[in-house]
Amino acid sequence: MDGTVIHWGGAVVGLIIAIVLIFRKVNPVYALFGGAVIGGLLGGATIDLTVQYIIEGTNSVMGAVVRVLAAGVLAGILIESGAAERIAETIVAKLGEKKALLSIALATMIITAVGVFITVAIIIVAPIALSVGKKIGISKTALLLALVGGGKAGNIISPNPNTIAVAKGFDVDLAQVMIHGFLPAVAGLIVTIIVAKMLTNKGVMVSDSDQVAEEAGKKDKPSFGRAMVAPIVAIVLLALNPLGSILGIEALQAIKIDSMIILPVAGIIGLIAMRQTKSIIAYTTSGLNKMTGTAIILIGAGAIAGIISKSNLSAVVVQGIDVMGVSGTFLAPLAGILMGAATASTSTASIVAAGSFGEAILSMGTAPLAAAVMVHTGATVIDHLPHGNFFHVTAESVKMSIKERMKLIPYESIVGLTMAIVATILYGFVF
Repeated sequence: MDGTVIHWGGAVVGLIIAIVLIFRKVNPVYALFGGAVIGGLLGGATIDLTVQYIIEGTNSVMGAVVRVLAAGVLAGILIESGAAERIAETIVAKLGEKKALLSIALATMIITAVGVFITVAIIIVAPIALSVGKKIGISKTALLLALVGGGKAGNIISPNPNTIAVAKGFDVDLAQVMIHGFLPAVAGLIVTIIVAKMLTNKGVMVSDSDQVAEEAGKKDKPSFGRAMVAPIVAIVLLALNPLGSILGIEALQAIKIDSMIILPVAGIIGLIAMRQTKSIIAYTTSGLNKMTGTAIILIGAGAIAGIISKSNLSAVVVQGIDVMGVSGTFLAPLAGILMGAATASTSTASIVAAGSFGEAILSMGTAPLAAAVMVHTGATVIDHLPHGNFFHVTAESVKMSIKERMKLIPYESIVGLTMAIVATILYGFVF
């Protein structure tokens, strides 16, 4: 080794140590930094080089970090104004009790898709789901699968941190990643409904104590029309350039506005439509606070990705694929799946997979956009394991025990795997 390239064995050991530390409840950021340092040193790099590679790795994710923080404006406004809750209530009310599971999954999907964190979206829709479930007799297992499955489907077509991270990781347009994730997301929603219906009478049923009473004096929520202004503006602005490319309209193609500008602007326009401009400081501060944790974790992910990207792991992986005779196309979703399982976070998995395996994936002939979508959907397959925050927050949202929550893991993995398979078929082989 020439002293500037880390041996793949050290990089892998560093990643494993980071995973173990996360399992041991060490803060994920420190776990990832610790794994990066150990991986660099075990891989043969000097302390100075290890630090340099870590800094280069963190620098590579700063674009994603800035965009994630900017997205906090839209997220904070949608959540704190009550707009997200109003959207969810309207969808469930319009579809009715006969289509309860569809309405719950669709509401969570849409709330997540318009820029609300998946965990927050589930928390918002969960009380509505519990109320419906108690009334018509649907188990918590089925309800939570509808919430999680809908959230996962919405997550791959959203301007959320995970989508921003994977788009930045492969240097492709955020809106393109969102658009190309639509068909896999629809497939995920359909499978969610099918599996959830099979679980309607399985598991613990909703009790009276599980339902959360409405807070006294809770402020009025905006109308559905006003609540939808911010999401619609964001979607339209994000879609202008991609639609121009698809339709061959040069005027639209010339419109290149970054999501760092679009998402805050959409949020502020929505706030004006809801006539709540006096609360702009409170809402945006809340949104920033909600995004800060994710932004910091992305920096940790960049650190470990920086070490792995400087190793010869990519070359070893490509060589192994050649020896086995397996199509290189499968490396993209597999990288997402493995990193999703390792970090129990779609956002972190997207950064680590792109930074660690991006070069190898692209060297196999996979287009950057296709790679981004396949890695992204792959990251949703096993990102719900117990060492991650998502597992525990979703369990608490429907007052479910850890034992019962564990039983749901295979079913939600089916949803993620469906989206990964559809994405791989579409963008790895068909298009």
